[in-house]
Amino acid sequence: MRKDSGVDGDAQRISEMTWMIFLKVFDAMEEEREAEDEKYKSPMPEEVRWRNWASDDEGMTGEELYDFINDKVFDSLKKLDASEDKRARVVKQVFEETNTYMKNGVLMRQVINEINKIDFTKDADRHMFNDIYETILKELQSAGSSGEFYTPRAVTQFIVDMINPKIDESVLDPACGTGGFLICALNHMKKKNDSLEDMKLIEQNIHGVEKKALPHLLCMTNMVLHDLDTPNVIHGNSLSKPIRDISSKDMIDCIITNPPFGGAEEDGIETNFPSEFRTKETADLFLVMIMKRLKECGRCGIVLPDGFLFGEGVKTRIKAELLSEFNLHTIVRLPNGVFNPYTGIRTNLLFFEKGKPTKGVWYFEHTLPEGYKTYNKGKPISIKEFDLEKEWWNNREDEKFKQYAWKVSVEEIQKRNYNLDINNPNNIEEDESLSSTEIIEKLSKSFKESEDLLKKIKGEI
Repeated sequence: MRKDSGVDGDAQRISEMTWMIFLKVFDAMEEEREAEDEKYKSPMPEEVRWRNWASDDEGMTGEELYDFINDKVFDSLKKLDASEDKRARVVKQVFEETNTYMKNGVLMRQVINEINKIDFTKDADRHMFNDIYETILKELQSAGSSGEFYTPRAVTQFIVDMINPKIDESVLDPACGTGGFLICALNHMKKKNDSLEDMKLIEQNIHGVEKKALPHLLCMTNMVLHDLDTPNVIHGNSLSKPIRDISSKDMIDCIITNPPFGGAEEDGIETNFPSEFRTKETADLFLVMIMKRLKECGRCGIVLPDGFLFGEGVKTRIKAELLSEFNLHTIVRLPNGVFNPYTGIRTNLLFFEKGKPTKGVWYFEHTLPEGYKTYNKGKPISIKEFDLEKEWWNNREDEKFKQYAWKVSVEEIQKRNYNLDINNPNNIEEDESLSSTEIIEKLSKSFKESEDLLKKIKGEI
């Protein structure tokens, strides 16, 4: 692909490769359906099915292939009649905002022939490719102006394990990116429920929304790779629906997400929210929307930055609402570097349930492994590190967890004007455990002392 003048940068190369992989995977899925049901009918026109134009390594190439892809494949799939066929809807959704960038039909044929080497009907090939594909997704992610970045597998896995979605519960990631949380939830629900009927129920209950075209394409392909024929992943913005229009059909049992933060939403989006919660900060808007969409007794696990914990103004009002209408039972404080190299912002995992007010918040300080100064690409956070939290989760009063865990009453939080940035009172290593607020206070004090000293020296001179 790098030899092709039409493709500019890795994002376009990944996009180009992904629509090809999607069609190849979809064709393998159809092959399996045809073996099970002789009446199965493809939602795609015969001539644009992968097997009929791409699978022969000696088939179309050069200008003929280039013209066929542009004039037939893309044109047909963008215009599919998806009114009654769910599979047609999936294919059309994938191709609606997908483009082909390559200009050289010979190079296109070479790429297609590489993809043909993978047999997606074989478990061994599929599992091997899943690992490669997830590496591609991880490498592609980067912190941009929208504040988006790859969520480490250990974090998604821990959140899903603690939320523990059941197969008859609806699950949503309203900012699903390439589908990390959704795949974790799918695998979690499949562990003890892998019959055909169970899989149909799981498929029906897993939902995602992704605003950008490329992550959406990657997510859809990811879901199909994990045996979901018709993924419920919408290409759109979760924040675009006015809060007042959210009805019972929009309500969800379990929400698991890492919303973009540090970015700002497009003009006008904040008007979809009540005036007291209007802000340009994306993560705050997502939290308000999630609070509205959770069913009674619904559960949420969400990644939020330190700034939310000590922030004031709109953030204070959101926190007051959260503590009065929801049980914010747990905040896991992650150390620096979990999201390296995408961002150095310190983050927290918040867990809450709808239906009863918060009486007290349990905090758990996740410490770096021995010998680590920070996490990085070569030393990422691992799921094994969350074993301590999992052991503590249902046994919170045990003295052996005292140096990591502490509880703060809602009255204390209210006295602090809903500042949730509370330091571990049991950690004697003060320099390692200062909260953001305490650091700012120490800096302010230090600056004042320096200023006083300078004035004294000036007076002496």
